[in-house]
Amino acid sequence: MRKTSFIIPIVVVAIAAVLSSVFIVDEREKALVLQFGQIKAVKEDPGLGFKIPLIQEVVKYDDRILSLETQEIEVTPSDDRRLIVDAFARYRISDVEQFRRAVGVGGIDAAEDRLESILNAQVREVLGSDQVTSNTILSSDRAALMLRIRDQARARASNLGVEVVDVRLKQTNLPEQNLEATFARMRAERQREAEDERARGREAAQRVSAQADRTVVEIVSEANKTAEITRGEADALRNNVFAQAFGQDQEFFEFYRSLTAYQRALQGENSTMVISPDSAFFNYLKSPNGLEGPAAVE
Repeated sequence: MRKTSFIIPIVVVAIAAVLSSVFIVDEREKALVLQFGQIKAVKEDPGLGFKIPLIQEVVKYDDRILSLETQEIEVTPSDDRRLIVDAFARYRISDVEQFRRAVGVGGIDAAEDRLESILNAQVREVLGSDQVTSNTILSSDRAALMLRIRDQARARASNLGVEVVDVRLKQTNLPEQNLEATFARMRAERQREAEDERARGREAAQRVSAQADRTVVEIVSEANKTAEITRGEADALRNNVFAQAFGQDQEFFEFYRSLTAYQRALQGENSTMVISPDSAFFNYLKSPNGLEGPAAVE
């Protein structure tokens, strides 16, 4: 019984010692075995690992791709139009030993603080370079700018044992105080374009109206010319007929003209004429045979 009472505690202690010397590394992790703060072993493959109980400790780090969102910062491109920019990055711990030496006991939080400073510095450097304008940042060239930021940040983050996988710009906005001025400038530009369109429309309308007026004048002039020619030809034909009639029978022609004058003068049912009785106008009316010369009145 005494031997059993001694063996059981020894077994328990031995089991506890074995259990405390064994650790498990997940496939999503990397592990460091530390002894008094010094790195003694690196466990990067998943499975069981061993350490000295009470003397050594195990620190595990995430081996997956992690995300980091930066705070908004203000950048000034070469055209002096200030922009508010924020970004996010994808990164992973590539060298766990270098990572431990760089950040110490601060771990991921300390690393992300330093990585954010690196990203902000590279964003300012790339977007504030002489070749970059605000239009470049807002155009399709933005992808090339993000690649430049990623490559420069990757080179500087290697000292942390971190690999920057990707960098993306989330938003590029104008500062609040500049938005109204920008909107006013955009409205003025659109109003100017609208006024240009209206001016071109008025000019086109004037050209069409002038052409129409010219066409009307030409048509009316041509019609008047044709009418005058026709009228002249008709007058000539009439005069010719009158001349022929007068030549054939002068007395009848004068009689006919007098009757026409009577018809024109005595129109209506109650015509009144004030005229001297011996006027030549009524010669044919006073003459029983019409032999006296008439007064042909037009």
